[in-house]
Amino acid sequence: MQQQADVAVIGAGIVGLAMAYKLAAKGKKVVLFERNSKAISASIRNFGLVWPIGQTTGKMYDRAMHSRSVWKELAASTGLQCNETGSLHLVYEKDELAVLEEFVQVAPGNGYACELIAPENIGKYTKAVKTEGLKGAMWSPTEMTVNPRQASAAIAKHLGEKMNVTVRFNTAVNGISMPYIETKDEKWKVDQVFICSGADFETLYPAAFSAAPFTKSKLQMMRTIPQPGNWQLGPALCAGLTLAHYASFSSCKALEQLKQRFQQEMPEYVKWGIHVLISQNGAGELTIGDSHEYGPDFEPFDKAFINDLILKYMHTFLVAPTYTIQEQWHGIYPKLTNGQTEIMLEPEKGVTIVNGLSGAGMTLSFGLAEEIVKGF
Repeated sequence: MQQQADVAVIGAGIVGLAMAYKLAAKGKKVVLFERNSKAISASIRNFGLVWPIGQTTGKMYDRAMHSRSVWKELAASTGLQCNETGSLHLVYEKDELAVLEEFVQVAPGNGYACELIAPENIGKYTKAVKTEGLKGAMWSPTEMTVNPRQASAAIAKHLGEKMNVTVRFNTAVNGISMPYIETKDEKWKVDQVFICSGADFETLYPAAFSAAPFTKSKLQMMRTIPQPGNWQLGPALCAGLTLAHYASFSSCKALEQLKQRFQQEMPEYVKWGIHVLISQNGAGELTIGDSHEYGPDFEPFDKAFINDLILKYMHTFLVAPTYTIQEQWHGIYPKLTNGQTEIMLEPEKGVTIVNGLSGAGMTLSFGLAEEIVKGF
């Protein structure tokens, strides 16, 4: 039986959910397809961090802050965990402090709300850091922590029950010939299709993906058992390695000297793209990661030495009641190789591929979706 909608969204990861949310809010009749019984890929295999402080000033920071506001809306509507924890960048070396000082000095003009914290004042923000050797920290109030394993399911349920979106889990799209979409059991007539397929480059329009500047990134992460006694991490934590990871710090002149030291003293961390973030979910568990391997595909076996490197660096700054690991996993997400922050491809009229957020989907998806639907 043929059915009809204004828009089809393919993929119920965070990018697809964001597109469906924004389109439905605009009054469009939306059908959302997901080949699995729930989102199981990169959208649930992350920290759950909404991380505006890592985005470059201007469009990307504004996009992140819009996403932040939508997460708060969704938390109010669905009850999903959304904690406004803020973040602390901790530094233990002079060259790391130099980057923070340079960044904070120009931060107000760039729109960032952050400040330097003297070592003796760190206890006002968290009891979870090693104070010996601490040279300072940067506090940012904008970061939030959501539970990614809860969030995708909660948003999909909200779309179906409150926003009149037709949600089709366990439903792979087998073919598109506009204006028709075919699945195993149904045929839909739609005006527009948005394909938000994450790291699946092979199923729909593989030639378009093959011609685009894509690779894939594999990350390794871990999670502790719940911390005892209702112990709280407080702000999400990171340290010096993170300054070399996020684009927001790339304009700092002091960063080049810091990167050179990392290359000389910590070559394995550089080789495997390791920087270490710590977040805490509502169950009290700490999420720890991550690493970055790049390529067209990966062996399914995680590397124990990478997890060991992550944990070794974690112990240079984190103090927690328990470090017992209960889960280890990896995720794979699409990565653009040309420096762009996202990509939109139109393999045929009425079909748009939205992809390439490069591991920042939780931070950027709702803001990007808002920009896309404005003209639709």
